[in-house]
Parts: sequence; C-alpha cells; structure tokens
Amino acid sequence: KQPLCCGRTFISTGMIDRAHHEASRLVTTIAPFAKLDIPIVGLEPSCTLALRDEIPALLNSKDAFAVANATLTFEELLARDKPKLPLKSGNARALLHGHCHQKAFDAVRPIEEVLSWIDGMAVEKIETSCCGMAGAFGYGADTFDVSMKMANAALLPKIRDSASDTLIIADGTSCRCQIKDGTSREAKHVAIILDEWIKATDNDKQK
Repeated sequence: KQPLCCGRTFISTGMIDRAHHEASRLVTTIAPFAKLDIPIVGLEPSCTLALRDEIPALLNSKDAFAVANATLTFEELLARDKPKLPLKSGNARALLHGHCHQKAFDAVRPIEEVLSWIDGMAVEKIETSCCGMAGAFGYGADTFDVSMKMANAALLPKIRDSASDTLIIADGTSCRCQIKDGTSREAKHVAIILDEWIKATDNDKQK
C-alpha cells in the first residue's frame, strides 16, 4: 500500500492535481483524530506546516481545517505541554539552523525554548536565509550553482568555522543534506538531540 504523503513535493513542482490527491488521502486518514482533539505532530517542518498552510487552501474542506488546527511541530508540542524530561546537564555548544517554513511560521522560538531545557548547552541561532537546498532544488543541474551560493552566503561558512565538537542542529531533511554535502558535518534533528541527552542520563544512572 502506498504510504501517506502530504503532497508538498508535488505542490513545489506545480503538480497540483497530484498534490490534491495525496493531501486528500492524508487528511481523510488523520481528520478523525483531529476531531477528537488529538494533536497531529510532525517531525519534518515542510510536511508538518503544509498541513497548516497549503493543504487547507488546496482542499478547502472542514476536515482539512480541523487537521490544520490540530497540527503542531514536535517542538511546539513540547513547548506547549512542558514535559519534565530527564535531560543530562553538561557543557555543550550548538549551532541552530531554522528551516524556512519554521521561520515563516515563527516555529523557531519553540526550538530555542526546548533546547534551553538542557542545562549547560549554549545554543547560537545561525542568522541565515534558506540553506539553498529547498527540497530538490539543490539537486537540479540548472539550479545547483544558485543553491550553493545561497548555502555559502552564511550557513556553511558558519559551520565550517565552528569547533569540531559543536553540535549542528537542523530539523529539515533537505537542510541536513545540504550541510552534510557542503561541510561533511552531521546535523541532527532536535528529537535526536533530546534522545541522546536522555540516554546519557540513563547511562549515568547505570554506572
């Protein structure tokens, strides 16, 4: 069975009929949960925020608007509910790159709030525009040079100049790919960072 898809990739390439089909399948599946006030939580910013922006406009249905109202990014859910996570404390430095859709929806602030829960972690937000990848834009033969110019305007130089033990944090899959290809540094999703800090606490307890 074909996996569910938000349709973002088809929207980005102008394939609106296909995007409508995929978005309809997804909304039909998850709308019953939204109507029960169950949060719809996403890890990938472009997919998650498509549920709040393009998909309601595309489908213009009660179900789509119900899903939009129930949708949160991973960090928005944590910032809202403020769970007490068993996070290890310790000195660490991190560079944070916000995905374009997170910036557009003011969804970077919840990331900064959640990361502030890690005692001793100093987080610097990289002041950049787009990483240049923009989905598949950076992979196009005719757009590759433009993509790299965008990445090299601020993002990649900042990462290259950072210490080797500095954590690089980026929620967007395409952002992480661009960073990896351009600097050979691995960027991690906030969920992975939190998981590592929780596991570090568990390891300390076992010693």
